[in-house]
Amino acid sequence: MLTALLIEDDYDLANTVVDFLSLEDIACDHAANGVSGLNLLAQNHYDIVLLDLNLPRLDGLAVCEALRKQGADIPVLMLTARDQLKDKIAGFHAGTDDYLVKPFELEELVVRIHALSRRRSGQAKLLQCADLIMNLTDKSVSRSGGKIKLSPTGWQLLETLLRASPDPVSRSQLEQAIWGDELPDSNSLKVHIFHLRKSIDSPFEKALLHTIVGHGFALKDQ
Repeated sequence: MLTALLIEDDYDLANTVVDFLSLEDIACDHAANGVSGLNLLAQNHYDIVLLDLNLPRLDGLAVCEALRKQGADIPVLMLTARDQLKDKIAGFHAGTDDYLVKPFELEELVVRIHALSRRRSGQAKLLQCADLIMNLTDKSVSRSGGKIKLSPTGWQLLETLLRASPDPVSRSQLEQAIWGDELPDSNSLKVHIFHLRKSIDSPFEKALLHTIVGHGFALKDQ
């Protein structure tokens, strides 16, 4: 069953949405303000956040920005009565993944939820596996507080692996992410993986980059 968090200060709308989603096998918690919403997100796992733009205590943009700064890659669907382009642009800059303008059809809401919940958000600003941290805002990588320098290809490899972590990424997926349709010779990926492993794992006791036999590679803490 999918799980959602609705952060909405209109109680009538919230009750309607929660009840309708339960009929669609989507369990939905509700928070009436931005601060309560962030607290629930810190305490529970959700597949998606349904976020009102105008909220008391902390508005939707601030909630979304806080999530992304924390590195959260949960998809965010912003619900708003504002249909101006500038408002949508502000939402995307804050880290939302999609928009639904009020009033909306509940059936469309369900479709959007299912579509977004199938993927992680690409809006996260901080990617992390154990003590390995990639900060997309200042373009830095560190482990245990120490800075790590990577080549442009090493950066792309690490970002792709971190976005999927702890799930494995196939060799073909990594090659596609880095080189697109212009694939290099067969040893190129192997060489870049060797250098990436040397950069992020060699100085440390615990390895994070693992070879998954018959599939590819995964970044995971084990």
